[in-house]
Amino acid sequence: MISPPTPDELRQRLTELRAARGYLLPHHGAMAAAAPDLHAAYLTMYKAVTLTRRHLDDFTKEFVWLAILTTMREAVGTHHLELFQRAGGTDDQACLAFQLAGYAEAGDCFGFVDQHWRAFFAGVDAEARYLAGAEALRQDRVTAEAAALALLACHAAKGRHWGIATHLKAAYREGFDEDRLVEALTLVIWPTGVNRFLEACTIWHDLMAAGAVTPSPRYQAWADTPSQGGYERGAPGLT
Repeated sequence: MISPPTPDELRQRLTELRAARGYLLPHHGAMAAAAPDLHAAYLTMYKAVTLTRRHLDDFTKEFVWLAILTTMREAVGTHHLELFQRAGGTDDQACLAFQLAGYAEAGDCFGFVDQHWRAFFAGVDAEARYLAGAEALRQDRVTAEAAALALLACHAAKGRHWGIATHLKAAYREGFDEDRLVEALTLVIWPTGVNRFLEACTIWHDLMAAGAVTPSPRYQAWADTPSQGGYERGAPGLT
């Protein structure tokens, strides 16, 4: 069992954290006091998910973050608002992120029509109409990829499967980089939990397995790996 810190050690830890990050939130104190190993792991994951430079440029990453935070109504995420502005984001581009967050929610109505009323509206290509509406909103204010990643992440954050699948298929048609898709999806882990990321990856895997998209060799290796449904009845370790 890991020994909890002394009061002085806790004060020092929180003082150092505030100095390093520029702010302090109440949950840091709770974790640092009761579970310092969890707090250390939390900080490592936060850095890996939100701050480490991977595949997305700073602007695109923070644009996606802004859309996610708006979707989840996460007012506490002001650090990312500052990072968005620091990356050159303008008020007009921020407004686009707000609009895309709203459009993702409203646009999911096309998913409802596609899944339940297709026989009545056989002439309506729901995916194409939805994507056209998103493009009309964009108006070259950001790249097509940045807007698509933001919309993909908004749908993933809310667990809207039709929207996730629609954007993944469109991403392959447009030739978007798969690693950048993953990074955009990982951002939802922080405000929503890992299960939303799991759901999005499950949909992605199913699209690859069904031949609905054609992955690169590296991602095909993921698609070909059998028995990835650990939540299924009869899986080892589950009852």
